[in-house]
Amino acid sequence: MSPDHEIVIIGGGFSGIGAAILLDRAGFGDFVVLEEGDGVGGAWHWNTYPGVGVDIPSFSYQFSFEQVTGWSRVYAPGRELKAYAEYCVDKYDIRRRTRLGAKVATATFDDERHQWRLDLANGDSLTARFVVGATGVLTQPKTPDIDGLADFRGTVVHTARWDHDLDLSGRRVAVIGTGASAVQVIPSIAADVGHLTVFQRTPIWCLPKPDTALPAPVRLLLRRLPGARRISRLASQTFVELTFPLAAHFHRIVPTAAAGERLGRAHLRRAVRDPETRDKLTPRYALGCKRPSFSNDYLPTFNRPNVTLETTGIDAVTASGVRTADGVEHAADVLILATGFKVFEKGNMPAFTVRGAGGADLEKFWQENRFQAYQGVSVPGFPNLFTILGPYGYNGSSYFNLIETQTAHIVRCLRNARRTRATRIEVTRQANDRYFRAMLARRRHQVFFQDSCAQANSYYFDEHGDVPFRASPTLETIATSRGFDLSDYDFGCTA
Repeated sequence: MSPDHEIVIIGGGFSGIGAAILLDRAGFGDFVVLEEGDGVGGAWHWNTYPGVGVDIPSFSYQFSFEQVTGWSRVYAPGRELKAYAEYCVDKYDIRRRTRLGAKVATATFDDERHQWRLDLANGDSLTARFVVGATGVLTQPKTPDIDGLADFRGTVVHTARWDHDLDLSGRRVAVIGTGASAVQVIPSIAADVGHLTVFQRTPIWCLPKPDTALPAPVRLLLRRLPGARRISRLASQTFVELTFPLAAHFHRIVPTAAAGERLGRAHLRRAVRDPETRDKLTPRYALGCKRPSFSNDYLPTFNRPNVTLETTGIDAVTASGVRTADGVEHAADVLILATGFKVFEKGNMPAFTVRGAGGADLEKFWQENRFQAYQGVSVPGFPNLFTILGPYGYNGSSYFNLIETQTAHIVRCLRNARRTRATRIEVTRQANDRYFRAMLARRRHQVFFQDSCAQANSYYFDEHGDVPFRASPTLETIATSRGFDLSDYDFGCTA
């Protein structure tokens, strides 16, 4: 039996949109995009909290083949990224091949037919020869495990599921968490609330943000001046490469992290007046151990008389506030959970049940064998399944580079299968193991595996103590996606 589609793409965020566009351009037009939500855009559809925006320059945070110059700022606000997603699905005719409200519950490989059966949460099912997982990892909001949270009589909202009917004016607000979303939401609401209490477990490295508005004349110049768009993107890509891929993965070779720490401490000294508060906001771990942030507004917020930084551990949430371990109860009308997402946790990698060849369970495979995937794309034992953001796929540069790089890898596999009339594509165990060993061998240069990172409480680390980033400069990821040996895969046919 022929499958319903040659390819099913799971996820309608930028990963799914980019994969769909590039597959279509490569001649693989028989696909459908399945999106759980009621709109496209992924993180930029779900995350609409006050102050939400991109944390790398907008010149890098876009497809290389669809560069726009209409950003209002160097770091675009979330609504503009959502609009960019809508623009792309319309321009490249992806919308009509997208099913919204289609949450995948189970994916099962048929060994005889070399097909995947996808069962949806609404009871529907469909089949595909190949599946591309494009769900990302920052998709499942993480609720903190705090006693009494369900007993709170006020309003509870997670930053990833913001309630726009919520009025914070003059109210007592408590924010739990000081990660990337908190850094954006806290300064955005501080002037409106009656009092804001920020509960911090681990301080975040906060660096000055090279952000500025891009008025109409500048945008016009970027559009019309020959080479302006290319130069701005090159400068942006270089900045991004220096601030994460090179700094994190080649920490012992390229000591940019030390310079970043000096910059971060100087920024903190200038921004926060009170020495005690400044000390509480000072990280005790190396820059890069956990996700840093760029902000010009976050640190100065703690100078406001209506903002309190609380670093005593939380004992419980009560009906009317938050009680810390010292017995003090902090009254609150609204509780904002800026506690991020499930990342390398059960129920998120993957976010649905995947049964491969012989009924093998993907989540169980990773629990027993550690997170691993060949170039972050393929896992042995799971034929015809590709991922955009698999373990050891993302190197920390622009997420759009990842999308284009991984899709180039997938297209090479699909083209070879079409040429050889293969219906089954599976990475060999030897190729997977070779790549996994190569990634582990580069640990000695990475910033993550130094002693101070034990104090960072970083979601970069999985349950095995690994950090499944791809320890490669961006140019290497681009080259290997287009030049890996096709013999690293087995290509077979149905009987």
